[in-house]
Amino acid sequence: MTKFGNVMRVCAAVAALQGVTAVWAAPADQAPASTDAAASTDSDAIVVTGSRIDRAGFQAPTPTVHLPAADLAIGARANVAAALNDLPQFRATTSAQTTGTNTGAGQAPVDLRGLGVTHTLVLLDGHRLVSDNDLNTIPTVLMKTVDVVTGGASAAWGSGAVAGVVNIVLDDKYKGLQLGIEKGISSYHDDASIRAEGKFGTDFAGGRGHVLVGGEYYDSEGVVPKASRPNVGRWATISNGDGTFSNVPNVGFANAARGGLILSGVNKGQVFGSDGTLHAFGVTKTVGTNAIGDEAPSNDDLSPLVTPQRRYSALGRVSYEFSDAFKLTGEVRHSRMWNDYIWFGDHNRGNLTISIDNAYLPAAQKAAMLAAGETSFTMGRFNDDLSYSTIDFQRVVTQGTLSADGRFNIGSKDFRWSAYYSYGAFDTDIRTPGFLLKQNYANAVDSIIDPTTGQAVCRSGAAGCVPINLFGEGSPSQAAINYVTGTPESHSHQTLNIGGASLRGEPFNTWAGPVSFAVGGEVRREQINTKVGALDAAGAFSSFSFAPLHGGFTVKEAFGEIVVPLAKDLPVLRDLELNAAGRVSDYSTTGSIWSWKVGLTDEVFQGFRLRATRSRDIRAANLTELYTQSSIGYNNLTDPQTNQSVYVQNMGGGNRNLKPETADTWTGGFTYSPAMIPGLDLSIDYYNIKIKDIITTIAAQDLVTRCYNGNTSLCSQISRDASGTITQTRSGYVNLSQYKTDGIDAELSYRMPLSRIAPNLPGTLRFHASGSWVNRLQVNDGISTIEYVRSQGYSFGLGVPKWRANGSIGYEGARVGGEFRARYISPGLYNSTVNLTNNHINAYTYFDLEAHTRIPNPAGGTLELYVNVSNLFDKDPPVSSLYSPYYDVVGRFISVGARVKF
Repeated sequence: MTKFGNVMRVCAAVAALQGVTAVWAAPADQAPASTDAAASTDSDAIVVTGSRIDRAGFQAPTPTVHLPAADLAIGARANVAAALNDLPQFRATTSAQTTGTNTGAGQAPVDLRGLGVTHTLVLLDGHRLVSDNDLNTIPTVLMKTVDVVTGGASAAWGSGAVAGVVNIVLDDKYKGLQLGIEKGISSYHDDASIRAEGKFGTDFAGGRGHVLVGGEYYDSEGVVPKASRPNVGRWATISNGDGTFSNVPNVGFANAARGGLILSGVNKGQVFGSDGTLHAFGVTKTVGTNAIGDEAPSNDDLSPLVTPQRRYSALGRVSYEFSDAFKLTGEVRHSRMWNDYIWFGDHNRGNLTISIDNAYLPAAQKAAMLAAGETSFTMGRFNDDLSYSTIDFQRVVTQGTLSADGRFNIGSKDFRWSAYYSYGAFDTDIRTPGFLLKQNYANAVDSIIDPTTGQAVCRSGAAGCVPINLFGEGSPSQAAINYVTGTPESHSHQTLNIGGASLRGEPFNTWAGPVSFAVGGEVRREQINTKVGALDAAGAFSSFSFAPLHGGFTVKEAFGEIVVPLAKDLPVLRDLELNAAGRVSDYSTTGSIWSWKVGLTDEVFQGFRLRATRSRDIRAANLTELYTQSSIGYNNLTDPQTNQSVYVQNMGGGNRNLKPETADTWTGGFTYSPAMIPGLDLSIDYYNIKIKDIITTIAAQDLVTRCYNGNTSLCSQISRDASGTITQTRSGYVNLSQYKTDGIDAELSYRMPLSRIAPNLPGTLRFHASGSWVNRLQVNDGISTIEYVRSQGYSFGLGVPKWRANGSIGYEGARVGGEFRARYISPGLYNSTVNLTNNHINAYTYFDLEAHTRIPNPAGGTLELYVNVSNLFDKDPPVSSLYSPYYDVVGRFISVGARVKF
């Protein structure tokens, strides 16, 4: 069946769903009941928030994008983070669909401005999450809006808000019952997923109390393996031998093969077949540790492109107004994500020494060695039949929050107060069976024939040792595999204790209006404790062991914010206000640090408002950066020192000596909502962010490039063998000298009721366009500066396109609606740090489609049927774009669903 066959399947599914309408729907001549799907006319208005001030009508100077939950539905994304990553202001951590394949697989973080996920603070109704930046822990069905503050907001919200804030606002006033189910599949007949959701809300005690509960379940089979997609798996950057490199397909290891590759001696270049006979290694070209050819093995042949995952999340909230002046709210949130999948292999990449008296060495190889006077040879083996690990993981988050809100009067002035306490626990359990035990493996490989019994035994005579046959794919016995492999294990418990209180009000007026203030304080304690298995603690594995860690910090904070009207109803100064905020944060690890903000807003003429801010934002190292266990990964690198391309292990870890970051941020722009064109909103803003002492890990390729460019302190983090070939890189968290980025964001929206054209035309048309232009994104390590703008194809760099833009047109009627969206990515480079012959990437435009219909029931309730299609025309990604954050690597993805609302 062609890729378009799935479209026909979806159409058939929609037709089948329509079959229920005869039972459900009202008669044709009956007027449809109103539903909450018909949004208010201002749902697309540009809202400017991002402040502790809660005065009605206040518009803060910091730009904010206000996104109703319905606006995030198009594209059939697996989670809210992936939907946000479609917006031009965000940079995904991986592609639009994938969620990583390492120990963080399945998490859904967001990254504003490409500054790293740790520089975007995620909040739930203004409160921090124990799970940091992971949006998969919040039930999507309960979200009302997502507010994205696209400028520094540390003075208002604390550490981590350097690039901005993503605040999830729950639909805490929801009344009714909603149940839904959705199924999706890609045009390659994989990545099948199912989602089930439900929510219920009701008042009690005469409307003084309200209950809200909801949850969702999601199950995706993922995409396995990477090589199942064109232009993605088995691509690598290969040296041309003249200082240039090229991206080429069908690349695997040059120093390992299934069954074993002889790398020295008389039969060098021969591979052991499954029957022990030798044949020539089936490759056409070898460059460094990479080879081109069908027989060159690659992890891409086995490991997932999109990790399979299962998750559920649930939330319950109860609020009660004891009086008009006091309200108490309790909330509990729980989520779990789990699955297991192929991870990566523990291979022998040319590091095996085989003696001539090995018990299992085929006679023909032994005879050839005797004739050549050799006593041993080196071998590389792709161990997919022996030690190709799986990762079995689960993440469980539980967080409870108790909050109180009230108000009181002093004279004629009204003051509001709030207080809250939240406790959260985040547990992560990881098991990765299939890693080689270095001593057991060494014992088992060095086998001989026992002269007494004539049987294979271990030369060492170690107790319980089982000799292993490595010659030919499938040759190791199960007993030998059990002896030489083990299971790294990690069990992590992370907690968050946080409480705070604030007071807001308007104590007096100037001639230009009320002066507003907000003051408060917060105390936060974060801790982590990770235990590992006995084998990990003993360092028993050959290539990877989890590391234990224990640590924590306490931060005490006080903040204040004020809004002072400066002018009112004057020419040009129709509504001039000064907004200032400050926060002092005292960390147990690094001491005290200040953040502050000063901003101005002014309505120059009706509907046209100028805004500008200057802020000092801060971020202290988090638990991961301070105390994280050792991490591991593998990357293809280009080595400018040897002009080789190599596949290298990369190690990372925490650093307890990290200093806090400080960022200087400028934003300036305007919003315009002309009265003569109702429904039109326009905003344009410039931003400029400079971060000093930024906390980051240096990507493996950047580490090698910076060493070559003269930063000799980084060269010690690179290991090379006797021939000068890189064998490992190590890059834990460090303070780099500086990040700089600046650019322009623009947004235009227009809602037009069709009744403006003709009185009897039903429904509303929606037009929306947003774009982001990045002038620079530079990282300076104190020695050299690398520019990352337009370096947008490389998986593990920081590259961002020069331009990204979205445009959509939609229609919303009483019973039907839909939206058609285009996503544009400007042309760029695969990797700006490497001299590639095929470095150019053309401009890309993806198209998405969403359509829905609502069928009211005479007895009450509404049935909604919908279909979502992302990458409508099934556009393939650029070559070698594995995990690039901007390109669709899955292909067309179609989902259909139904929701019942009562």
